[in-house]
Amino acid sequence: MTHKDIAGRRAGPVALLALALVAVLGLAACGGTESGDNDRESDRPPAAAVVAQPADGSTGVAPAEPARVSITDGTIQQVALTNPDGKAVEGQLSEDKRSWATTEPLGYGKTYTWSGTAVDADGGTVPIAGSFTTVTPRQQLRATANVGDHETYGVAMPVAITFRDGANNAVPVKNKAAVEKALSVTATPNTEGSWAWLHNDTSVHWRPKEYWQPHTEVHVEAKLYGVELADGVYGKNDLTVDFTIGRSQIVKGNTQTHRMVVIRDGKQVADYPVSYGLDSDPGRVTRSGVHVVMSKHPTYFMNNPGYGYEDFEVQWAVRISNNGEFTHAAPWSVGDQGRRNVSHGCLNLAPRNAKEYFDSAMVGDPVEIEGSSQRLGPKDGDYLDWTYSWQEWTAMSALNG
Repeated sequence: MTHKDIAGRRAGPVALLALALVAVLGLAACGGTESGDNDRESDRPPAAAVVAQPADGSTGVAPAEPARVSITDGTIQQVALTNPDGKAVEGQLSEDKRSWATTEPLGYGKTYTWSGTAVDADGGTVPIAGSFTTVTPRQQLRATANVGDHETYGVAMPVAITFRDGANNAVPVKNKAAVEKALSVTATPNTEGSWAWLHNDTSVHWRPKEYWQPHTEVHVEAKLYGVELADGVYGKNDLTVDFTIGRSQIVKGNTQTHRMVVIRDGKQVADYPVSYGLDSDPGRVTRSGVHVVMSKHPTYFMNNPGYGYEDFEVQWAVRISNNGEFTHAAPWSVGDQGRRNVSHGCLNLAPRNAKEYFDSAMVGDPVEIEGSSQRLGPKDGDYLDWTYSWQEWTAMSALNG
């Protein structure tokens, strides 16, 4: 065997080992390259996605809630929502530029179109596009309030929202819970109260648990535009009212003692002799219960054809219910006042006393009457809120049922 042959045999295994190492390193290099590519793919931020509410192509959209567009994994570069006339709807872009929402009401029965662009983290652009159509109501109802801006009322004053059609007729509401969610009463000082549905669901009233504290400031807000009130029937308007509660004045009347006591800010200021409605006649009796002053009239014409009088003139009339109960001057019954009940349901006062009470009375004052054979009931007027216990009252809220 030659030296050359021995060297050749020894070189063979070394060469094979070198080739094996190269192969392993080569495989490792290939594996490393693939891992690096995957890492770069996973590090790449996802493209921006546009989410619109209502969704593209939506129809029959109630315009109660703002229209909104939001961006995931990107920001809004520019955006517009336009009505069929090409006019842009007012809106607000969020501070982080990831969402935009309308700040003015949309119209009924209109198609609105989105346009604009969003930008992702890599600078790529994504279009903002799409459209939706708002509902066309079969009827719209107007919300009206019994209280007025900057007015002052008595401590028993309820807040009443009534729903009316174009002919001013009161119309029942079906989606009562949705309506209540759109209503709010804010008072300073804070006052506990609740809504309740009255008058065949054509009106919803808010009343405090107890009489208002004197000088309370009250803010009423009804966001009813765009709210579905019944099947195909929608709110026509929003409503806000700010009013004040005045001093406390409570009348306490008793049909058996034939007296009417006036308590102002906790102190008795008057005690008048009265003739109430004739107890023996159900059609003339003055009803017991908490009445509320509804209106004042220096001159008023009474009508009761069933008892033989029409357009009968009285002075210093203060209405306390819708069933014909007033306080007013009654010079013809002065001899009975403080002794007997002879009226047709009204509180008869001497002219001087009637004028004095008229001057002191305020819409919303409570008139608490007791002693008669009949009680004030649901058919006796608009302001019967205080004839219900607090438990009965809260049970008439659609949100408490």
